[in-house]
Amino acid sequence: MKHSLLGFMDRTGARISHVLAIFAGLTLTAMMLLACWNMVGRAFGAPLKGTFELIGFMGAVVAAFSLAYAQQSRSHIFVAFFIARFSRRVRLALDAAVHLASAAFFLYAAVELEGLAAFIVDMGELSETLQIVYYPFVQAVALGCLAMGYVLVVAFCKTVFLAEEV
Repeated sequence: MKHSLLGFMDRTGARISHVLAIFAGLTLTAMMLLACWNMVGRAFGAPLKGTFELIGFMGAVVAAFSLAYAQQSRSHIFVAFFIARFSRRVRLALDAAVHLASAAFFLYAAVELEGLAAFIVDMGELSETLQIVYYPFVQAVALGCLAMGYVLVVAFCKTVFLAEEV
């Protein structure tokens, strides 16, 4: 039962993180095209207004949407040489504690960011240069944090219930 439920949760997390990573890649491509277009326009005396602002918003989305995939595929920096000296039991306990604390942080960040987005909507706030609504970018970052929190909760459960070093 535990294996099948955690397997389902793990596959769901992998799918979510993969979809978000695809959107991160597309957004990164759009950032590159926007920057190049602005550089060419600047060379001809016609730079794009608000490029810096848009690239900032898009960069936040790229970073947030990449988090869960990086965790899922273990492509992040990991200090294995430090904990490798400990027994398996201690390593599992440390893994569980780190996953739980990290999940709590990212889930809390998602809730706070969603609250910030709601506040921005209530205030009718617009971006400084382009005067566009930017709460969707804040919500996108909240979604990235939520996905990261989910992947970390799954990693915590796999560590605790299956004794897997994730």
